[in-house]
Amino acid sequence: MTTTTQPTAAASGAGATARFKADKSAGAAGASNERVDLLAREVLGAVHNTIRKHKVTYAEYNAVKAWLIKVGEDGEWPLFLDVWIEHVVEDVATEHRKGNKGTIEGPYYVPGSPDSGSSGTIPMRENEAGTPLIWTGRVTSTDGSVLAGARVELWHADDDGLYSQFAPEIPEWNLRGTFTTDAEGRFEIRTVRPAPYQIPTDGACGQLIAAAGWHAWRPAHLHVKVSAPGHELLTAQLYFPNDEHNDDDIASAVKPELILDPQPGPDGASQVVEYGFVLDPESV
Repeated sequence: MTTTTQPTAAASGAGATARFKADKSAGAAGASNERVDLLAREVLGAVHNTIRKHKVTYAEYNAVKAWLIKVGEDGEWPLFLDVWIEHVVEDVATEHRKGNKGTIEGPYYVPGSPDSGSSGTIPMRENEAGTPLIWTGRVTSTDGSVLAGARVELWHADDDGLYSQFAPEIPEWNLRGTFTTDAEGRFEIRTVRPAPYQIPTDGACGQLIAAAGWHAWRPAHLHVKVSAPGHELLTAQLYFPNDEHNDDDIASAVKPELILDPQPGPDGASQVVEYGFVLDPESV
């Protein structure tokens, strides 16, 4: 295990909030007044119906109100929304696709990771903990044509379940890298197999988990964004077989099509896996 100072929920939340503001907040201006009116009324109506159905008391209402305030104080809105809401948004947004299945992005994506070409090792510390993993694959379009120059952005947690740029004492681009497919659409990535981890539990989201009697575990996973000109961006997480939390992921993000099949490497110490991507062309 790598020894680091454990991040607090507030610090991780603040980092995720700042990253969202820098990278995605501008996209929030795209909704029409009519859609905002429709969605806001239906969401509020569902809340009102729940209150009436379960005869919510003022004590319960005030407990929820205090908890919502704490979510904001802890900066945990990105975590809350990405863990419990995003998987449904992703299902709806990509239900038309004929290529690869995707899943949630999560709160810890950072653009601009170092490019290692079509074959390389992701940035990592010397003696990075974890089983060495060699991942090869090919990127094609839904018609079978090769997508040379496609970008595969990879990021994942370390053996302690921590992400660079969201936890202290970890190099800036640790376990974050971009790979570009060769003329045959192929790539080869050398990394380490990540470990399962719990989402931060010392903040507001942890309070909800404890109060509801849930667990906080996410199965081990690799995050990817795969892109090519003229094609829809694919965001996904890739999982490993026999993880005890594949069936009860706190983020409800695991899909059968996203589970890898790693095999022992020729050196007996590493694992190798073949997994490629089929991208959907952008609609005209």
